[in-house]
Formats: sequence, structure tokens, C-alpha cells
Amino acid sequence: MQVGGGDLQRLRQLNSLSSIRVLRAAPGPLTLTELATLTGLSRNSVIEVVGDLHELGWITDVEPAPGSLGRPAKRYRFRTDAGHVLGIDVGVHKVLAVITDLAGRTVSSGRVAVNARTTRDERLEAVWRAVEAALVASGLSTRDLWGVTVGSIGVVNREGVVTRVESLPDWAGVDLIGHLGQRLSCPITVENDSKLAALAEQRLGIASGVRDLVYLHAGRRPGAALILSGRLHHGFSGASGEVGLMEMTGWRTMAAHLEGSRAARGATPEDAAGLVFTAARAGDPEALEAVNAYAHQLALGTAAMVLTLDPELVVLGGGFSRSADVLLPALRRALEPHCLRVPEIRSSTLGEECVALGAACLALEHVDDHFFSTDGSISRPAAPQRLA
Repeated sequence: MQVGGGDLQRLRQLNSLSSIRVLRAAPGPLTLTELATLTGLSRNSVIEVVGDLHELGWITDVEPAPGSLGRPAKRYRFRTDAGHVLGIDVGVHKVLAVITDLAGRTVSSGRVAVNARTTRDERLEAVWRAVEAALVASGLSTRDLWGVTVGSIGVVNREGVVTRVESLPDWAGVDLIGHLGQRLSCPITVENDSKLAALAEQRLGIASGVRDLVYLHAGRRPGAALILSGRLHHGFSGASGEVGLMEMTGWRTMAAHLEGSRAARGATPEDAAGLVFTAARAGDPEALEAVNAYAHQLALGTAAMVLTLDPELVVLGGGFSRSADVLLPALRRALEPHCLRVPEIRSSTLGEECVALGAACLALEHVDDHFFSTDGSISRPAAPQRLA
């Protein structure tokens, strides 16, 4: 059978995609022989592909391992420093910007404190200050950014508009894409903060490799998100996971069980939960009762998602996850009467950077779609431009 020039070019493109994915996923540099084995390509095909990717700037040689005898084989690695993405977490009490390389490793960050009284304009200015701090710390400029994702509190629709947020009355309707687009030319995405936290846990955290999970943001402002078949689930309008909006779950008021406990007497609302969890850990009966009441209401919304999705894992995140040793057993007990199978529940390991890291992960997904889609051809590394 005769193979046309277009077919050969397409085959070479697919070989390049296969090789670059293997190199990106490899824990270390690979020799030609190792790359051929992992891709299933012939050695001659691998030599052609490596030459192409090296010329384009996607891979680089690695110095031979020290102590090698004879003539060591050349090794190659994916250039994770070829580009960078930016993840931003816009919350009630902080704005956090994190710059990562193409492997999702944090290069630098910038943080600006805000609060519930910070106005919309002040919060938007805090976003720029956090971004500029991260850029200065990394030695990069806005031209070096290949993609940006912003995680915002509130309900975010598929167009990236914050449509509803109860904790910040002036934040609904904010145009984050337009604001950032004044200075950034790369693609910009806006997503709900809980969804991005779930993505971070699935890509970088305690749920690494899990394909179906429910993420719970347990805190004074609770939320939830879903990962299905390894992908972040947005829903038709972007409002998936908002079970807390149903009054019957009690999610919007359940923090009052902790804040009204005797163990939290005299404390600010922000500090109350920590005091109650500490008292419960020490065996205080009233504090344990408050934790159980909180867990009971958290379980109502959680059970609705668990029964619908039958996930492999539930991840407990948010500020209250720092007291998972107290809260997790209570949540398990509260779920048992409602679920056919109570999934494993684990506590988040990513801390307060979770949303910003998830934002960077989503930005990297868009970079992959731009450069490494099977519908296109691999080009030289360069920052993608935002569509007007």
C-alpha cells in the first residue's frame, strides 16, 4: 500500500505527541532506547521525533549520570521551564497568586491580605499586587505567562462570570477576565474556588490518580465540587456542586453550631471553630456535641452527592480540614445512615495554596489543548494569545 506525504506527516505528528507525553510523565530523563520501549515506536522513528522536538525547543539533553562507564547513552527530558502559567485565588481574606512551570511545580507566589470589608475595586487592585509580587519573585514578565486561571468565591458560570456570592455583596458580576485582560495577552479562565481545589487534590494532592471524587470545602463558607472520570465537572451552567444552596441541607448556617458552643465563648467567628475542635479533641462533651451537629448537617449535602455519583473518595478540604482528626470520624458516622456505601474520606494535604494550585492545573490543561492536541501540530514554545 502506498502512503502519501500527508499520511507520513500525520504519522510523524502522532509519534511526536506520543513521545512528548511520555517524556512529560517520566520521573526522570530517558534514553532513546527507553523512549522507544515506552512509546512502542521503532528506534529510527524515535531518533526522528527527538530531533524534531529538540529543534523546536520542547526537550533538552541531560548530562550523563556521574560514574557511568564507557560511552553513556544520551538522555532527554521535557523542558518544564519552556513556559509558565499563573493560578490566582481570590478569597474573602486573601488574594494568592502562584506561578508554576509546565510540570505544575511552584516557581514563585505573591500574597495580599484582604477582608470582608474590602471593596470590589480594592480587591481587584489586590489581584494585581499579588500577581506583580509573584512575577518579581520569579524574574518573569507578563509576556512569559502562557495561561491564567482565577479561582473566585461564589457561583461562576461557564462564561467566567461570578453570578452569585453571599459573603461579598459587591462581587457578583465582576469581570475578572476583562480586568486581567487589560495587562495580559494570554488565555484567561475564571472558575469557582472549590472546583479548583478539587482539581488540585486530584492532580497534586491526596486524591492523586482518583477518577471519581467529591470534594468538600468545610469552613465558615462551605462548598463542594466533583471530579468525574478524572475531569473537573462543571455542569451545564457551571453551578455543579452547589448543594449548600438548598435550605434543607443547612450548610449556610451549620457553622453556628461551632460558633455558638461554650468552648468558643468570647472568640471571633474566625477563631471559634478552632477552639471548639481543640476542646472536642480533649473530650469536652459540649464541644463534641457541637462537632457532631456540624457533621450531621455536612453529611446531608454530602450524602446527596455520594448517592448520586458513588465516588471512590471524598476529600475534606477547607479551613476545618486542619481538624480532620476530630471532624472526619464524626462525618463518617453521620454519613452511615444515609449512604449505601460510605466512601473513603481523606483530608486535604495542600493547605491554603490548594485553590491557586488548582487554578494553575486548569491553566496547564488549556496549554496542553493548545500545543499537544491531536487535531493540531506541535509548534515552537511561545505564549498563546488570548482571543479577542
